[in-house]
Amino acid sequence: MSSKRVVSSGLLLWAVMACVGCATKPSSSFDYSEFRAQMPRSILVLPPLNESVEVDAPYSYLTTVSRPIAERGYYVFPVSIVDAFMKDNGLPSAGEMHGVSLSRIEELIGADAVLYLTIADWGQKYQVLNSQTVVSVEGRLVDVPSGTTLWTGDVKVVRDSSDGDSNLAEMLVGAVVAQIVRTTVLDHTRSLARQANRRMFFNEGDGLLVGPLHPEFGTTGDD
Repeated sequence: MSSKRVVSSGLLLWAVMACVGCATKPSSSFDYSEFRAQMPRSILVLPPLNESVEVDAPYSYLTTVSRPIAERGYYVFPVSIVDAFMKDNGLPSAGEMHGVSLSRIEELIGADAVLYLTIADWGQKYQVLNSQTVVSVEGRLVDVPSGTTLWTGDVKVVRDSSDGDSNLAEMLVGAVVAQIVRTTVLDHTRSLARQANRRMFFNEGDGLLVGPLHPEFGTTGDD
């Protein structure tokens, strides 16, 4: 067999394998059948579990989460009032709040659904020539009356301090400044959290469906 024919055969085999890989790649679209069947009107957002090393992460993130959910068309119980109410009733930690039975939540608060959140990673990571701001969050929406999981989502967003820098000197200066001006870390992280929320809740295919309070509810074909 000539070398040209060997090369051609190899390229054809590679193309076939690539196509097979594309065909068998799983779809990222979420199964919304239970979501549509239950369609909550109100959502209770509990303080997140924290798997990061940043002790302030849960409440920093919590300040960013109500608005995007409300913009999707749901009533969101005020997170600060919910947090205070839970603590006043003997539940001082997020773990204990997450352990409250759905029947108790329905009795005391009357929410249609509960959003359980976990912060997998959060904060600023310092390296030699740059720093990274990381926000990684997982969410699970559960129907209160039935206990059915309506939706799950996760997102990880990373912002590199060297983004846009064109040379070593600029990267080095950026890293030094990021480590000195530590007071800006919280602002960077909360800004990134807002971006992460948009990706997780608004993402077409696996974000939150448009809810009953949204002006387009009933007209998009997705609700």
